[in-house]
Amino acid sequence: MIGVTKAFRNGRDKILKGINIEFPKGKLTYILGSSGAGKSVTLKHILGLLKPDEGEVWVSGKDMAQLKGEELKLHRSRFGMLFQNSALFDDMTVFQNVAFPLREHEKLSEAEIKEKVVKSLTILGIPTNHDKLPNEISGGMKKRVALARAIIRKPEILLYDEPTTGLDPITRTTVDDLISKLKTELGLTSIVISHDIPAALLLADQIAFLHQGEIVFWGPPRDFYHAPHPAIRGFMDAEARTIRALQGAHLI
Repeated sequence: MIGVTKAFRNGRDKILKGINIEFPKGKLTYILGSSGAGKSVTLKHILGLLKPDEGEVWVSGKDMAQLKGEELKLHRSRFGMLFQNSALFDDMTVFQNVAFPLREHEKLSEAEIKEKVVKSLTILGIPTNHDKLPNEISGGMKKRVALARAIIRKPEILLYDEPTTGLDPITRTTVDDLISKLKTELGLTSIVISHDIPAALLLADQIAFLHQGEIVFWGPPRDFYHAPHPAIRGFMDAEARTIRALQGAHLI
């Protein structure tokens, strides 16, 4: 992304103020920031769902801001996406949910579809129970199914929109492990929109911190941990206060 700006309400609400960031191939980038900082708007620009007022969004040699129609649709096939709520179809089985992108976008035999679906689900730790409906599986399992669907067409880039928000600690840890696993085993370029500082510090190759529409930090986790910017220190201090409160109550 080069010099990306975006405003709404006829320019009165300036959300992005000249974003410059690179997402290295095969690496995992966390985009952190408070609510309203511009994280989701940034993600929509990467996907080509929004056009910048100014600037460029280059993905695999093409500026997403200049693509239209079928060319944009084709270029979006380079992405896989995990939504915050998993976004599974309630009336489809696990197998049908994962097969859906193949049936919509590719001309394959049922045998080929079955092979690809079973392989994707197995990678995510679901070798059986493919006939269950979403309401018959756990929250963590839904995330696995959604990830299997996201990688079924072998994307180059995998996007995560706040993947652990609202999850219990065990499921959150499971999702973190899956993010790391997919980056390592499939070599995917991964971009995670999140508030989860501990996960970012543990998993990320680089962290970008958005504050009031600007990237105020971009670098490795170790440098982020010591970054002096007041907004970052506020995030880090909030985490520290939680730990101190637990220690003070003799809970840890």
